[in-house]
Amino acid sequence: MANTHFATGWRKYAWLAAGIAIGLFGTNSEWSIPIAGWLFSIGLMRFTRSSGVLAGLACVLLSSAATTVVYVAAAGQLNVLPILIGCLVLSLILSTPLLLDRLLFRRLNPLLATLVFPAARVAVEFLVATISPLGTIFGPLAATQSTNLPLLQTVSVTGIYGISFLMAWVAPVVNVALERRLDWPSIRTLTLAYVSVLVLVLIGGGLRLAMAPTAPSLVRVAGISASLTAENRMRQINNFHTPQVLPEQKPTLRKAFAVLNDDLFAHTRIEADGGAKIVAWPETAAVVLNEDYAGFLRKAQDLAREKQIYLDMGIAVILDGQPHSRDIAVLVAPDGRVLSTFDKAHPVPGMESLRPGDGVVPVSATPYGGLANVICFDADFPSTLRTRADIMFVPANDWKGIERTHAANAVFRAVENGYALVRQTSNGIAITVDAYGASLARTNYFSTAQQSMVVSVPTRGTWTVYGLVGDLFAWLCVAGVAGLAALAVLRRIGHQG
Repeated sequence: MANTHFATGWRKYAWLAAGIAIGLFGTNSEWSIPIAGWLFSIGLMRFTRSSGVLAGLACVLLSSAATTVVYVAAAGQLNVLPILIGCLVLSLILSTPLLLDRLLFRRLNPLLATLVFPAARVAVEFLVATISPLGTIFGPLAATQSTNLPLLQTVSVTGIYGISFLMAWVAPVVNVALERRLDWPSIRTLTLAYVSVLVLVLIGGGLRLAMAPTAPSLVRVAGISASLTAENRMRQINNFHTPQVLPEQKPTLRKAFAVLNDDLFAHTRIEADGGAKIVAWPETAAVVLNEDYAGFLRKAQDLAREKQIYLDMGIAVILDGQPHSRDIAVLVAPDGRVLSTFDKAHPVPGMESLRPGDGVVPVSATPYGGLANVICFDADFPSTLRTRADIMFVPANDWKGIERTHAANAVFRAVENGYALVRQTSNGIAITVDAYGASLARTNYFSTAQQSMVVSVPTRGTWTVYGLVGDLFAWLCVAGVAGLAALAVLRRIGHQG
């Protein structure tokens, strides 16, 4: 390491400041800039490698916490304590790969040393997505890359973590170049290794897009949300916010809910008359008391039979005498049969009081392929969405502050599993993408009084490596981190011996 040059004095703090500033735009937020996600770790690593272990870790943790507070505030959730605390804890966990890099990079050969940070970043992202109640909504570097179609194809093999690995790998490669003052002979191997992998990934993704077959058949799908007029009329009658339903409230609530539900049925008729074969509602579009659910369902079945459509409904069922409700998606066939009923498996922590479902995604065989259903936040959990289907419906309900990023996060699930994805959304951006992540339709709830998304959707998906092997790449990164750490320890013992 005699010819290695680290930042000193004010320069290393300038690198830290640059890392923090760029990081504000490199996370999955409404103001994210895709290129920032590739760059911000360079500055942070330049600082940690130039500082003592504890001092470097302390500054990175503080900067990570500050970035997280800004992120949560921008999402409008700074007052939701469980979310703020959860994101702060996760941000600290996501900072540990920089610590591992700082501890190990001197003890490994240059090429292996550059793999510590990306492998550790993937391992930590995978851990967070697997055990935390926030899934992939917070953490993955790749979350900012949903519109880069050639790069996006990587997730059909590795899941979202393959993109995160490539993005994180930039930091140690650039740091080696800076530490060796851009001396080409000493950095040539590392630079060419990274550039070669990145180019091959982009070429492979481009070829996958170019060779994608033309969809053999399409189905007209209409995504609809209740009109703002109906929502306002419902709130004028009763703005339902009490934790439990009181018996004396029920007549007024029925009247209020009927305004909303009738509007959805009326608009469903309009879209069916316009040629839609499948009509999809957003999450909790309809609201019914539990004792009225059977009658509501019969009305929906009659409508599906009359118009010969598949009706995919997001419904909130208010349970008697309980502080929580059911958040369900129900798929009704043209003959009136209920093909599936799915309870939301992942309530938003600190915001939703729901009875969660078992997370087993139903897939119904139809003339338009296998139709599957999850609900909103479920799409932030790759393991829940890993199923064989042709069209995945994701009824959702967002809020200002996450509308763009939450819609983008669902795109990865479509490419990972090889199905088209229809995400009809209230209070957000509704999207439809094909099995390659290409946008087929997009509408904004906040820009119209009556949100509709009418789109022709491919009825056949495609197979993916990820669909077969799951998170194998992430597990290999976990094993890789353990192996690199063990190798560094053995080398240190060997030198001491």
